[in-house]
Amino acid sequence: AKAGAKERQLTTWTGSDDNPRWSPDGTKIAYTRSTSPDYIMYDQPVLAVVSAKGGEPTLLSLTLDRPVSRPLWAADGQSIFATITDDRRRIIGQFSLAGNKAPVRIADDNHSVGELVAVNLPKEQVFATIVSTPQLPGEIFVLEPNAKDQNKLRRLTKHHEKFLAPLSLASVEGFTSKSKDGAEVSGLLYRPVNAVKGQKLPLILFIHGGPVGQDEWGFDLSRQMLAAGGYAVAAVNYRGSNGRGLAFCKAISGDWGNKEVLDLHGAVDYLVAQGIADSARLGVGGWSYGGILTDYLIATDTRFKAAASGAGTALHLATYGTDQYIRQYEVELGVPWKNLDKWLQISYPFLKADRIKTPTLFMAGEKDFNVPAAGSEQLYQALRSQNVPTQLVIYPGQFHGLTVPSYNKDRFERYLQWFDKYLKK
Repeated sequence: AKAGAKERQLTTWTGSDDNPRWSPDGTKIAYTRSTSPDYIMYDQPVLAVVSAKGGEPTLLSLTLDRPVSRPLWAADGQSIFATITDDRRRIIGQFSLAGNKAPVRIADDNHSVGELVAVNLPKEQVFATIVSTPQLPGEIFVLEPNAKDQNKLRRLTKHHEKFLAPLSLASVEGFTSKSKDGAEVSGLLYRPVNAVKGQKLPLILFIHGGPVGQDEWGFDLSRQMLAAGGYAVAAVNYRGSNGRGLAFCKAISGDWGNKEVLDLHGAVDYLVAQGIADSARLGVGGWSYGGILTDYLIATDTRFKAAASGAGTALHLATYGTDQYIRQYEVELGVPWKNLDKWLQISYPFLKADRIKTPTLFMAGEKDFNVPAAGSEQLYQALRSQNVPTQLVIYPGQFHGLTVPSYNKDRFERYLQWFDKYLKK
């Protein structure tokens, strides 16, 4: 930090480098870098350390095969704390600089941990973070590495007590299903608090977006609200999700609407076979890639009696040049004029819309440049043209996510009204 100083390039990786953090003695920099040297949508960050003088970095988490993020140095400079995304959980790992050791997994529980913040006290270093569980919205917890039980996080705040006091939250349990091609898939099941043991429930398969992301053991207000309507709600980490390794995540590259659909249908099959879901009262919904997958599912099977597709698209060919995914399109699919068959293949929900019999509610933000509203409008019109019950709701002035509180309230009221109409007859 000197006036007129010139920057020095330390790394030569052709992929991405991010989140640099100085070591306490100023001799090293910890950071995260991509696994692949080339652009792929499904990459995962690796914890790396490089000398402040440059040179070849040391990769501390490459063999872990899990996304690692938000690195922070321990006060003695001999290890690095970071969050690890691992099969429905986000936990804390401590990575030693000494050799290729597996990380010490801290607070290795069914919960979701947020960004770590280091606090240097007179006699020790502690870390603060936000933790949530299926029954607890985010609260501040502290990690004290010198405590007797290092694996425990100590809760500091109770901000949500008044919010939770009058509520009866759904119970949440994990499950594993098998797809037709043999893939094992992890999921979470929300059961309404008043569910009668052994009684089959109407099911809403509510699909996460991304696709790179995962449903976690954290507080999920969306699924809690749907479960409060009397539904079993399934959250499924289909192939394309992270937390299960790079191969699992990139399995859908250039092949959308195939393996994810097998995984989602496989999870529904499992819940029906277990006597949890009523096969005559199945619903599906989601937002963003969850909306896209909703379109794929209703185009591959007519068993869903109601659907709610939010911020989705069914005719990918029409999105080229209109959204923010041009680089991904060209890497995975090629340009349309040279690889038209591939573009038509992944656009099957629209091009084979005559297969769709499911009453579907479409929602979108008017100014969404991520997945433009036209994607919802096109399939809505295709269903209208075939007299399939459908409805289109455009939220004025909204982008990819809804930020006006009354619009979010409206969205969930519409979800419940739509599903109640077709699943509670």
